[in-house]
Amino acid sequence: MSTARPRHFLLVSDFDQTLSFNDSGQVLSGVIGATRFQEKAEGLARTNLVQQGAELAYLIRHDPEFRGVRREHLEEAGRRVRLRHDIPALVEFLARGLPGISFSYFVVSAAPKEVIQSALAGLVPPTNIFGTEFDYEPGSGEVRSILRTSAGYGKVSVVEELEARLDNEPERTIYVGDGSSDVHVMLHVNNRGGFTIAVSENRLLARIARTTVLSDSAFSIVVPILDQLVGWTSGQIRQLFEAHGLTLHGWEKARTDRVTVHQSLPGPASGAA
Repeated sequence: MSTARPRHFLLVSDFDQTLSFNDSGQVLSGVIGATRFQEKAEGLARTNLVQQGAELAYLIRHDPEFRGVRREHLEEAGRRVRLRHDIPALVEFLARGLPGISFSYFVVSAAPKEVIQSALAGLVPPTNIFGTEFDYEPGSGEVRSILRTSAGYGKVSVVEELEARLDNEPERTIYVGDGSSDVHVMLHVNNRGGFTIAVSENRLLARIARTTVLSDSAFSIVVPILDQLVGWTSGQIRQLFEAHGLTLHGWEKARTDRVTVHQSLPGPASGAA
């Protein structure tokens, strides 16, 4: 008797303003006392001097206010990052999977790797996080060079590496992002039959992404996954949210899924049916 091979999905998420509410550069500025981060980042974006998303890495190497950044500054910035709600529920759901369906979850971002690892400590394994990597001066501990940045086309390279490592079919790759730095990777995933989710009202990204989810809850991205890829009914999806102690309070189902998630009253946890 033959057994059908379980479906496996590779889910890759951005970090800044996808899993968080603010930009790592803005938070780091508060840690080291730097000013005008947003103005400087926007200026770099206009000049096309660096790939979109890599502005913070460039400032750390070249801007006088950001020179001298050390690993401990990045880790402290990560601890100060305000994360979206319900990330533990999302991670738990993806780790558990569904009957006949499994997920592998990775975070790929141009934000410094130390910031992401610190922010998601205890939630996402460090090995599943890809961010900008720095080399540090042995004596002072200050950043002295950029080893790798996952910005622009760099995200495409990481996604391809993960697909090859996991022997994952490209049409079963899901990418979640929020801004212009995600355009290249979303186009790449779409062109190979994958599924893309925007979590912001960025007009350029909204035209590219297969669907858009607007919610303060990170768990909300499972709505279009279950609805459009797995084929669940709205009733099944609501039951899943309730099993994680959440309530789908509002779901305006269109090409843009506007989802409001509330914490429900404490009760015994139950698994997904």
